[in-house]
Formats: sequence, C-alpha cells, structure tokens
Amino acid sequence: MTTPIRVAVTGAGGQIGYALLFRLASGSAFGPDRPVALQLLEITPALPALGGTMMELEDCAFPLLSSAMATDKPEEAFEGADWVILVGGLPRKEGQSRADLNRANSPIFTGQGKAINNAAGTGVRVLTVANPCNTNCLIARSHAPKVSGDRWFAMTRLDQNRAA
Repeated sequence: MTTPIRVAVTGAGGQIGYALLFRLASGSAFGPDRPVALQLLEITPALPALGGTMMELEDCAFPLLSSAMATDKPEEAFEGADWVILVGGLPRKEGQSRADLNRANSPIFTGQGKAINNAAGTGVRVLTVANPCNTNCLIARSHAPKVSGDRWFAMTRLDQNRAA
C-alpha cells in the first residue's frame, strides 16, 4: 500500500468540515487507491463536537483512512501535512463589513500561516475555503515564506456564483 497522504483540515468540527471529512476518508478526493491520514484542527471549545465526528469516521471503517487525529494546536495539526485545507474562520455577522471580518480573521490566518511554515511537509499545498478566501489565503501565505507561492489556492467559487 502507498504512503498515506497527510491532510490537515481546520474548522474540522464545523458543518463544512464535517461534510468534507467523509469525502476525504472515502477516497473521493485523492483517489480510490490513496490512503489518507487526517490531521484535524479545531478551537478548544469545539473539540468535543469534533470528538463525535472522529467516532463517526471510525464507525464508517473507511478502508483508505489510515489514521485520524484531532487537536487544538496548529503546528501539531500541520505536522508533515501534504495538504492543508483552511476551512475554519469566523463567519460574517449581520451588519459586519468586509473590513471588520478581515480584522477578525487576520490573527487566525496569521497564526495558521506561521504554523504551516514551521510544521507542514516540504511539498505542502494549501487550499483556503474560509471567506473572504482570497484575503485569508494571502494573509496565511505572507506568513509562510518557506512555502512556494504556486502551492496556495483560494476557493473562489462563491464569489463567482454571486457575480453570475
């Protein structure tokens, strides 16, 4: 069997993270022959919810899921990661401007960028999902100088759909 691809997911205890984890574990994302090791990051108060998700992943007995771990420490979650999927971020609240949202999320993505820089694998790829994903991606990238610029991606489909 091939070496598992190590995938770190932030905000793994949230609704988007929940939906994503089962696709990753089933082989839908990296193929039917590629084992996956999940390294899940969540804020401390949400770790109990993530614990329930971990039990569900175990109960599903996905043949490609080689391991799964949950933590509230970014460097631990990103350790040796081949892919980092940045799902977790503060959602926009009613009456909140885009600038307010950026100020709230900036410390999150600054810290995650530094942790990716310090702990992720040498060929890591990073996909930013949390909106505004372009800005959050840029913030994290600017704090991870060891990771080449061509390895950063932002999921901008929501903006594209709104524009259409």
